[in-house]
This record gives sequence, C-alpha cells and structure tokens, in this order.
Amino acid sequence: MDSRDPGTRTAPPLVLRPGDDGYDDELAGFQTGFAQRPDVVFAARGTDDVVAAVTYAAGAGLPVGVQATGHGLPDASRGGVLISTRRLDEVAVDPAARTARVGAGVRWGQVVAAAAEHGLAPLNGSAPSVGAVSYTLGGGLGILAREFGYAADHVRSVDLVTADGSVRHVTAAGDPELLWGLLGGGANLGVVTALEIGLVPVTHLYGGALAFDGREVDPGAVLRAYVAWTGGLPDEVTSSVAALVYPDLPMLPEALRGRYLVTVRVAYTGRAEDGERLVAPLRAIGPAFSDSLRELPYTDSHTIHSDPDFPHAYYGESRMLDGLDTAGIARVLSRTGPAAGHMHVVQLNHLGGALARPADNAVPHRDARWLLRILSPLDGTDRETLRDFYAETLAGVRGHVVGRSLNFTFASGDRTEGLYDAETQKRLAGLKALYDPANLFRRNYGVG
Repeated sequence: MDSRDPGTRTAPPLVLRPGDDGYDDELAGFQTGFAQRPDVVFAARGTDDVVAAVTYAAGAGLPVGVQATGHGLPDASRGGVLISTRRLDEVAVDPAARTARVGAGVRWGQVVAAAAEHGLAPLNGSAPSVGAVSYTLGGGLGILAREFGYAADHVRSVDLVTADGSVRHVTAAGDPELLWGLLGGGANLGVVTALEIGLVPVTHLYGGALAFDGREVDPGAVLRAYVAWTGGLPDEVTSSVAALVYPDLPMLPEALRGRYLVTVRVAYTGRAEDGERLVAPLRAIGPAFSDSLRELPYTDSHTIHSDPDFPHAYYGESRMLDGLDTAGIARVLSRTGPAAGHMHVVQLNHLGGALARPADNAVPHRDARWLLRILSPLDGTDRETLRDFYAETLAGVRGHVVGRSLNFTFASGDRTEGLYDAETQKRLAGLKALYDPANLFRRNYGVG
C-alpha cells in the first residue's frame, strides 16, 4: 500500500500551531539565537507523518524546514511548515555487517553507546548531543576523521521523502546520483528519515586535551609548535587546537573562569605507549595548565573536546584552507584573545589523510589541509557586527582559502558562497531542479 494512504497510520499526525500547548517546546533546540515561528509544526512520529507534512506544504505552497536537535539552524524564520524529527530516534546495530540504522532524530551519543555494545564505533563528531543525520548530510568531520574520512563517506543508504511526497530508499545501486547529492548537499533534496551508516572496529583511543595558559605560554608559540608537530603524523592521529577566554560565569569551574586557554586535542587509535611517544613534542611546548591525554574507552571520546551541552545563542564562520600562514593565524589569535572584549572560540583542525581521498558524494574541498573556524556567543552583539569582525580577522588567511564548511556555518544561512566548488554546485543545482523544482526545501543552505 502507498505510504501516503492515511489508512497506514495508527494515529493522525501531531500538528501544532502558535498558541497550542507544546508548540514552543517543540521548537526549542540547541541554537537559541534565531527564533523559529512556523505557521504549522508537524511533530513526526514516523515516515507517514513526514509525508503528510510535505504534502500539506506543497499543496499550500509553503516552505519547509526540518529540525531534530536545533544545532545547525541556518537562520531565523517565520511562517511555513517545520517538520520536527526528534521522535524518530531509533538506533539498530547490525554487528555482522558493521552497520547501524539511525533515525533522523537520533543524537550521536545514542549511536556511540549502541555501537560500543558490539565493539564498534560510528564516525561521530565531538558533541554527543548533535543530531547524527544532519551532521552526516553536511559531510561530518569527526573525532577519527583523518583515519576514516568524512561520516558521509560511510553511508550505505538513505530513507528520504521528496517534494512530491514519494518515499524513497536511496542506495548507490538504485540511485547513485541522488545518493551523491544527499551526502554533502544537506537538506536540499528532501526530508531524510533514516540513514544506514558503516561502523568501524574501534573500542579504545589514546587521546585527550593538553591545555596551556595563554597568559603564561605564548599562544603563537603553541600554534607554531602544533603546526610543526602535525607535519609527521600518521593518519591514525586526528587533532585540533582551540583558543578561548572562558567567561566568568558561575556554571563554570572556578579554575576556568576568566582563563585564556590554548588547547591541543588529540585522538589516536594506536597503542597508548605509541601515543605517549607521539605527543611528547606537545608536552615540551611549556608548562601545561591541564593534561588529560590518556587511554580511554571510545564511549568517553566526547571528553576530548568537552563541548558545551547547554542551549545557547551563537554565530560564527569557517574557512577551509589549502595551507597555513602562521602569521595570519597568529593575527586571528591576537584579535580573538583577552583584548577582544567579546568571547570568541577559535579552532584549527588538521585535515588531510582519509579526508583528502576521493569519494562518491558531494562533500567538497577535499584538497583542504586545515579548517579554521570562529564561534562567538550572541550576547547582545548583532551578527552584522560579528560578520565585519570576522572579515577583518580572517583577512590574513585569504590567500589559502578554498571554501567554507557546511557543518560549521554557525547560523550563516543567508550566505552560501564558498560552500561548494563550481562543479559540485552545478551538479547539486541540477538535482535540486529535478527533485524540488518549486524549492519547497528552502529553509536551509540552498544549492539552487
């Protein structure tokens, strides 16, 4: 029977409108800086509800947005239809095939826990509260990225509802071009209800964070030493360096309040004794404020970054770089450090390895060797002011920019330049014209 037939539903869709009980709760997400006020919310409990929402929106000529956890909201929006997928939260692991079926509302922490029961791990990001599906559709730069590549590189199939209300099971054998566009193209081609993803046989890591007080150890020296250190690393090491001035807030440990820390984060899948040898040059940089490098179960991998787990308002920018001018990066640090007058989180990710290998998907900029990003809380500062600040701050790296990262656009939905190279953009636009000619799915980072 056609899944659009209401007779296949055990209950009518849960539909909420402004003023209804539960409307505001359904909209609540991790990003609190940009309000979502749709005319209608479909709180999906299954694929049939997604079909009903898409069919309704298409018939009324309304734009459609999708929200699971609300980490990657592209912008504020009013009107239209929002499909909430948070209830599509089932995870099923096939240990023999080393795969997991992941619903659209699943968070990475759930997948990590489920896979660990079978001695496996997903290619998740650093925050367990992030939605697994939206992260993967944007590419997915994870904790083990240099060894295994992007999360999108390991997707086996996609369950999708397209703009005409059709339910599709998309595979490389059945529809390779559509699968190509979904993986890296974000939410432009339909509503994804589930993914089947590959898992890797990882149970433990050597890793953690090595933090230096930026007022006692020169941040530029930490940066130069880190960049030099990455030059001889095996692909089994994925790392980044981050710098921020912690706010003086009561929810933070007293030792962190007001502290300016420059922190190197490391994940290595080899033996702990080899890990100790590999990080020795980092420990030689200077006295550490803290050092959590150790062997740990993969289920504790989120402690390497210790990303904030509370909703807040933020904005930011990213640059994919084909090389580094350390003077330019030092300028970024100087402008975002204690003298900035506003909190900024700067992170530099070491890329390459498996990330540079060709894959049959739309994840672009694989020639990039570094990812530089800045994230700033929106605590009274408007995003136009921050945008001007970013432009001036990042001017020193412009000679190495190859693009921007879809996963790290940080609510910059009004700017899509640089997200794709010209050929990928053209190919995605062709798929958009085929599967969503009316641009129903325009509440995202557009490709049409």
